Amino acid sequence: MTGSPRRTLVATAIALLAAVAPLTSSATAAPRAPAAADAPAALDLSTSRAQWIDENTVAWDVQGDAASQELVYARDGQLTVKDGELAGTGQRIRLTPAAGGLTAAQREKYPHLKSYAAFTVDPRDRDRVRHALTGQLVATRSSADGTLISATGVQTQGVLDDLYSAAATKAALGPQFKGGRPTLALWAPTAQSVSLELDGKRVAMRRDDASGVWSVAGARSWSGKQYRYVVKVWAPSVQKVVTNKVTDPYSTALTADSERSIAVDLDDPKLAPKGWAQLKKPKATPLRDAQIQELHVRDFSVEDRTAKHPGRYLAFTDTASDGMKHLRKLAEAGTSYVHLLPAFDIGTIPERAADQAEPDCDLTAPAPDSDAQQACVTKTAAKDAYNWGYDPLHFTVPEGSYASDPAGTRRTVEFRRMVQGLNGSGLRTVMDVVYNHTVASGQADKSVLDKIVPGYYQRLMADGTVATSTCCANTAPENAMMGKLVVDSLVTWAKEYKVDGFRFDLMGHHPKANILAVRKALDALTVKKDGVDGKKIVLYGEGWNFGEIADDARFVQATQKNMAGTGVATFSDRGRDAVRGGGPFDGDPGVQGFASGLFTDPNASKANGTPAEQKARLLHYQDLLKVALTGNLAGYTFTDSAGKRVKGSEVDYNGAPAGYAAAPGDALSYADAHDNESLYDALAFKLPADTTAAERARMQVLAMATATLAQGPSLSQAGSDLLRSKSLDRNSFDSGDWFNALHWNCRDGNGFGRGLPPAADNKDKWAFGKPLLTSPTLTPGCAEINGTSAAYQDLVKLRATEPAFSLATAGQVQSRLAFPLSGTSAETPGVITMELGNLVVVFNATPEAQRQHVTALKDTAYALHPIQAKGADPVVKSAAYDRRSGTFDVPARSVAVFERG
Repeated sequence: MTGSPRRTLVATAIALLAAVAPLTSSATAAPRAPAAADAPAALDLSTSRAQWIDENTVAWDVQGDAASQELVYARDGQLTVKDGELAGTGQRIRLTPAAGGLTAAQREKYPHLKSYAAFTVDPRDRDRVRHALTGQLVATRSSADGTLISATGVQTQGVLDDLYSAAATKAALGPQFKGGRPTLALWAPTAQSVSLELDGKRVAMRRDDASGVWSVAGARSWSGKQYRYVVKVWAPSVQKVVTNKVTDPYSTALTADSERSIAVDLDDPKLAPKGWAQLKKPKATPLRDAQIQELHVRDFSVEDRTAKHPGRYLAFTDTASDGMKHLRKLAEAGTSYVHLLPAFDIGTIPERAADQAEPDCDLTAPAPDSDAQQACVTKTAAKDAYNWGYDPLHFTVPEGSYASDPAGTRRTVEFRRMVQGLNGSGLRTVMDVVYNHTVASGQADKSVLDKIVPGYYQRLMADGTVATSTCCANTAPENAMMGKLVVDSLVTWAKEYKVDGFRFDLMGHHPKANILAVRKALDALTVKKDGVDGKKIVLYGEGWNFGEIADDARFVQATQKNMAGTGVATFSDRGRDAVRGGGPFDGDPGVQGFASGLFTDPNASKANGTPAEQKARLLHYQDLLKVALTGNLAGYTFTDSAGKRVKGSEVDYNGAPAGYAAAPGDALSYADAHDNESLYDALAFKLPADTTAAERARMQVLAMATATLAQGPSLSQAGSDLLRSKSLDRNSFDSGDWFNALHWNCRDGNGFGRGLPPAADNKDKWAFGKPLLTSPTLTPGCAEINGTSAAYQDLVKLRATEPAFSLATAGQVQSRLAFPLSGTSAETPGVITMELGNLVVVFNATPEAQRQHVTALKDTAYALHPIQAKGADPVVKSAAYDRRSGTFDVPARSVAVFERG
């Protein structure tokens, strides 16, 4: 950003004397060239470089002096720059340069604008501010002789909040029912007119000037009727006034493919499945103890031959299916939540089965390393029934393609039945929510918010274009009404669908204040008043720090470090990368880590470096894992592998502190999730090619154990306990059922060897993957698949039943958890020994049995924990302890938990 421009008393005086008369076309006047300092881009009305941040202030990143500056507005939107002059008929609002630029309070609220020049709206023109916001807006600067120096569009999100948010944030939007009669309300403060299209007829709506909300009260007969809003508004993206027919952003029901909203009362008893009002939930698990299975609705059942409703919400009511039987086993072991990938209205899936394309070839015929399968799947990917769903169209309506009928309220009833089915199986339900972007913006077909209040709900860059750092059109929850939409939507899911938790996609793109507002609103929900206990709803999300808002550039973000101590957890990538090795975007996927053989079982990849380099990196990974096992506590003090006494925050993770949490529960541990390769596929790339299927299964359990046995919550991608593979696909968001479907029956395999993964995101790794896909050592059988799941369930049960894994404070972790061999000559590369209360846990990632001598425990009785001693893993049963020497013997590629006698 440039510094504030110099100003003169002459320029200020001329600005104060500027006429208020209408601006008329000057096309007949002799053209005058703009000042060289700002030409030619300075005269560009397709950009919006000025920002009207409150009723009295415009911020503009401009250089040099000007004699006058104005806002020019035209309701019909016909202002243009012609021959270096502003042409068209408009009205003027005079601006005065503000000495010293933005105030301290304004800089604090808009830190990214701190170096902008500030201009104050002339007091005589302030009565026209609201009217000006309903048309085209242009900010101009001119020299003393009238030469146009600068002209640009104007961003208005700040002034809209200043003028309207106090009243608008209290308004009830969308369809609201009272006594069976609906009221429909839409926030559209910049609209020139808004009407309701109901059953093909136009109904007038009334505007409230204080809030900018348009509303209309309807009759009982409106219930169940289809509707849209007809909004006439200036649209900067197309530089004209448009009339948009648009669905309700607060929709509670939709027709198929979201073509119309439906006026529906979610409290209507007809929409409640049997037993809904009396639904008994499993006992709430505190976030710090949550064991979570991340699951995609369609993946769960689409290839389950025992499911009666494959690919649907109702598959979770098929109690006798293989999938539901497996979920019940996990619940009995101690898994507490199923985290559903996005299940709100998705913009990239045709909702009618008849409109969904399917691959037109025999996918089972080509070889396991062929590129034919991916080519066939890719041809229909854009029109098939599959997508992860990170493409929100309407935030508060269930996705229609998962319902037996997408038209109407079946999706509402069946989503509720899904929640019932999961709750009845002992599992609470978490929704993956995506409020940080929309599937489209501007005048695109699938744009909703931006057609109603253009330039407000989407986050804009300095030139007025929509930010796309999230891969799509970013939203701006820092703006009051987008923030309100987030809160209102989540409260609806909690109250009306009895959802037990929410996972925020790219939560770091939200302000911390917005997430805390969500927490406050949920906490206010009570069983007596709302039917749910909001304080028991868990919240966690991706606290990544990147994009135009990185490092708190625009607001205090909901990132890992900023959310510590709030009770809202963030995913921790520290342990994930240490256990797998390298990072998700390595050019060579063979970079090894703790659980993939680094130094102790090296592969052929030169990317791992020399043996000395491997050993050093492995020991550092062990330090990262030690921090992860504490719950990523920033203040936890221990001796690192180099023998130094350090805090968790002093251990380096790619230039950032490894430890950032204030208490157990602030950080969520995981070894894999839907993003990047599944754990099995990552280990396929990283373990030596000749590693047997049985050894791979053991490393899978070991890797999952580093998250399961850590303090705080942990998450696992569904099927990872069954060695789930996506045939090496690192980004299967649109790869169809062929690469994504879960296989609950071991006789159906684990998904490996279904061909080379789709080229768009994987072709650069095909050379690494092709020889793996035909390797017999990478095709597990039932012994490996079922054995992995059983061993994992033992660990989950151990985690759920031992209080030592559920320490409530950082102080308890400091006093009860230790790494007795860290930083000593006894620390073994590839082995972590953790003392935790009356337990000792040994993670042996090496291909040999290991002896861990803990002399401080000499003469103390320990034995393999009964759950493992009587458990499913025959290998770990050979783990032993010698009391006389304080020695723990642990077999290769095993995690063993010992209990004090």
